Amino acid sequence: MFRRQTPNPRLRPRTPCGQDLGPNRDWIVELEGTAMAALETGRTRLIVAGLVFACAFLAVGLRLVGVVLLQEVEEPRVAATPSGNEALETGRAEILDRNGQVLATTLPTASLYANPKHIGDPAEAAVRLAAALPDQNADDLLAKLSADRGFVWIKRGLTPRETAVVNRLGIPGLYFRREERRFYPYGDLTSHVVGFTNVDNKGLAGMERAYDEQLRGPNTPLRLSLDLRIQHILAEELQAGMQAFDGIGAAGLVLDARTGEVLAMVSLPSYDPNRPAAASDAERFNRATLGVYEMGSIFKIFTTAIALDAGVVTLEDGYDVSKPIRVARFTITDFHPFKGWLSIPEIFMHSSNIGTVHMAVESGTPLQKRYLGNLGLLSAPRLELPEEGQPMIPATWRDINTMTISYGHGIAVTPVQAARAVAGIVNGGVLPQATLLKRPEGQPLEGARVISRRASEQMRWLMRLVVEQGTGRNADAKGYLVGGKTGTADKLNPGGGYARNKRIASFVGAFPMDDPRYVVLAMVDEPKGNKASYGYATGGWVAAPVVGKTVQRMAPLLGIAPVSGAPAENALLVPVNLRGRALAAQ
Repeated sequence: MFRRQTPNPRLRPRTPCGQDLGPNRDWIVELEGTAMAALETGRTRLIVAGLVFACAFLAVGLRLVGVVLLQEVEEPRVAATPSGNEALETGRAEILDRNGQVLATTLPTASLYANPKHIGDPAEAAVRLAAALPDQNADDLLAKLSADRGFVWIKRGLTPRETAVVNRLGIPGLYFRREERRFYPYGDLTSHVVGFTNVDNKGLAGMERAYDEQLRGPNTPLRLSLDLRIQHILAEELQAGMQAFDGIGAAGLVLDARTGEVLAMVSLPSYDPNRPAAASDAERFNRATLGVYEMGSIFKIFTTAIALDAGVVTLEDGYDVSKPIRVARFTITDFHPFKGWLSIPEIFMHSSNIGTVHMAVESGTPLQKRYLGNLGLLSAPRLELPEEGQPMIPATWRDINTMTISYGHGIAVTPVQAARAVAGIVNGGVLPQATLLKRPEGQPLEGARVISRRASEQMRWLMRLVVEQGTGRNADAKGYLVGGKTGTADKLNPGGGYARNKRIASFVGAFPMDDPRYVVLAMVDEPKGNKASYGYATGGWVAAPVVGKTVQRMAPLLGIAPVSGAPAENALLVPVNLRGRALAAQ
């Protein structure tokens, strides 16, 4: 039924020479099938491996394109600002004035570095780079670009213009790195208060140094007590006064007599905190807090207040000032000699050294030291700034020291100490703690009582008398009740003794005198007399006008309305005439 099929001889396995394999054909066919399967597996594996390598090379190539064309070398990634009004977090918080004006902030910037191993021609690169960055020296650049190193800084904190210019040079081996740079929008206007940082944003001076750790923390701004408007007015008037009398320096303060807040602090000459390395030692020296000076007749405020508060004298008392006071080899005289007897108001109004010495001698050394200590004049004021000077006081407090200190010689203090002590005299008798930080609104006056309210009111009347009829007439500001005291002190020679033609001219004032709110101090170092001052370079001619003009400009900004007419007499004062004889009560 089934017919046996005979194999086709042409299909039988044969040798390469065509020889028939005969009965061995089965295992040969099996061997041939196994070889073909192996070949197919190998080819598949090769295809898969090729695809894997192709994908890997494609990924590497795309990454190289992104690095070379789309990103700056070694530029750290910066997260985008979150949605809404959230501020960009930086490495250092802002510093603001009391009204929210930015005094210091942090901006992104580019820093330039090089890999000398990638620089083809260091000499040519140095010349081209020096032309693009004029503040860089070509020889210094050549030394950096020729160094056997893989990394050298060229310049930190480039401006956008400098970055663009260097980028256009197209020099291989130069790279930019994004960093942060501290920026001070108002430059030298607030430099001695705000201070500055180094290239790594570490505080080196001023409030930047005092609050370095706090500023490095959460980005909560540091709000100062400064009022930028008042700062500008004081700086402008102080600069004009210093230039008019050819002074070598100046300092000024505006202090809130109730809270102790410093609304303005100026030291001249100043410097730009954006370029601190370019500043000289004299420019970086803060005369308002670090410099200590004999303040001259300003100290008569304290001497008179001590005598009145302790009951040593009354406003009806007085002294004979016609004879100089001689103690050992020292002779104490008046700048303008007076004949006969002067009342306490006259002594203060005309700034009599002799009359003031009589008050100090009657008060005594222990009382003088105690009161001056209570007024903060024998110790550092503990202001927030690290640049703080220590007062210079006698090692042994003799009678002659008591006499000279009474009119501001033989003791040296900082201007901020003097302003703070005057605030304690005029504000009702409470010494405020001076501060450069804004205090909460409505915070009550805090501090130790240094004199009675009655003595404070008497001193306000006397200080107003100085501006109305005494040595401080040039401090009068039309419409405002300004009171104060002039001060002129010869400067000490480095080798000892006093210089004849070098002095400190100062004036400290307060206003409005019926209810003092602000203390204003101005000081000029080594002023020279001019034609307008008839050759005089005293506090009344040099510093008093600075205070008067500052008050005239700042009072409206502070909401203090001008008054018309003469001020009303204080009800607690006994009216006296200029010879000390009591008038009959009306």
